[in-house]
Amino acid sequence: MRRPIPGGGEEERLAEVLSIRQKPSPRNASATPSKAEVDPPETANGSGDSVTEQIEFFVHWHLFNKRLDEWVSATRVVLTKDLEWPRPKAPPGTATTAATATATATAAGSPAASGTATPTLTHPAVTKAATPLGRAGSVSLLKKATIASASQALSSPSGIGQKRKEHPDDTMEEDDGASIVSESVGDGMELDGAESDDGSSVVPAALDPRFAPTYMGKETEIEKLRHSGSMTQSVNEVQRVKNLNRIQIGKNEVEAWYFSPYPVEYAYLDVIFLCEFCLGYFPSQFMLGRHLKSCTLRHPPGNEVYRSKDETSGEEISFFEIDGKRQNTWCRNLSLLSKCFLDHKTLYYDVQPFLYYVMTTNDVHGCHLVGYFSKEKESAENYNVACILTLPQHQRKGYGKLLIEFSYELSKREMKLGSPEKPLSDLGLLGYKAYWMEIIIELLNDCHDDISIEEIANRTSITQNDVMWTCQQLGLFKYYKGQYVLCVTDQAMEQYKRAKAKQRKRIKPERIIWKPPVFSRDQLRFGY
Repeated sequence: MRRPIPGGGEEERLAEVLSIRQKPSPRNASATPSKAEVDPPETANGSGDSVTEQIEFFVHWHLFNKRLDEWVSATRVVLTKDLEWPRPKAPPGTATTAATATATATAAGSPAASGTATPTLTHPAVTKAATPLGRAGSVSLLKKATIASASQALSSPSGIGQKRKEHPDDTMEEDDGASIVSESVGDGMELDGAESDDGSSVVPAALDPRFAPTYMGKETEIEKLRHSGSMTQSVNEVQRVKNLNRIQIGKNEVEAWYFSPYPVEYAYLDVIFLCEFCLGYFPSQFMLGRHLKSCTLRHPPGNEVYRSKDETSGEEISFFEIDGKRQNTWCRNLSLLSKCFLDHKTLYYDVQPFLYYVMTTNDVHGCHLVGYFSKEKESAENYNVACILTLPQHQRKGYGKLLIEFSYELSKREMKLGSPEKPLSDLGLLGYKAYWMEIIIELLNDCHDDISIEEIANRTSITQNDVMWTCQQLGLFKYYKGQYVLCVTDQAMEQYKRAKAKQRKRIKPERIIWKPPVFSRDQLRFGY
């Protein structure tokens, strides 16, 4: 595939084709297709370029983070190179496996892709529209692969989609946490695959049930997560491809990273406009402006439980507590926005069992959303965070650790040990690992007496398992006279000093005005 590079120009890079669709037609397009659209002319070389321009592929760039996955036009495919057909991994006890139907485009000089590509198929409407590709005298390998993939998938009796391969070299540079809580499906939101404006659907391919991905146990999943970062057990979530391009919220315009189940009418728009106060979504700037004239909300619809102003920078930060049962619509809009940047958990719409703690920066115009975390009203496993997210435009500014620290301050008020809900995303794992390291080293540095793992947990509200894992990662356990002792190494102290040198924002516990909420049995019933 040809890919634009910063500063101008293009490069040829290996890409894995994950899905295919017809290019969405403009909103003002005529409902009746023209003769050229029904029977497009072929060029002199018989390649049918006019048809190719109407096809888009959703690709994953080899050795790139999957956040950069995008829809590209078929005209950017390098047809002069041979296609590489990846060999699927053989399941245990099986010598041979079926060949995968999806091809990857090979770029000149690029290394070969490893793993199994995800088969894709198109809706019958898409397949029918792509039929003229077969009339050309010399049909390229790419077009043959597209038609063959759709035909094979349509004839398969199985409805199980293949799980996308996680690349171990995904970048994990940012330190702000990100993970999403489960919310329930409903309210007519489209969840079963993205649809274009002309009604055509992109459907995940079928796969032999014998080769369906296996589900690991929770303990094994968490252990693997701690070493390899983000992952998921939800095959349906992995199948979905990004359906939004850019999101404008307030003065910032950001690119969506992943699929989010916004209504199908908003899918594939160039920009979707959000009200930064009520989080309502609109397809045009004009409709947003008309809404802002009547929107009176200037802060999240909840109780303000914390406010602090930095004397140096003058920045004022607040936290609001919002009950998902009372502010149902606002919390659902927040979950939809969050899903654009989170890929590792399933999104539902049942927000009633959760409390949302939203962090804002304040000015004369109102309270502007920076990030949030949510927690269950009654957690059976003593999780103090179910979801945590810093919006991309505010990442790498210390807000992620501020959210984590606030969640543990609430746990101290509850006199409980807390831990984030697993699995964590890659960025979430980095954020928590950095926070745990800083707090534990700080406590050990200030403590001149012997201290146990249990006492560290009680002082910090971090669970004993998280304390032990952090100490193990930092190499603090030393075997001395027949027992293991905690010993702060020079390398750990260097990491701690570098973290302290950044002078990050801190929570002032005396500014928190909050008591642990108490819910009756009737208040914890959510209509199940």
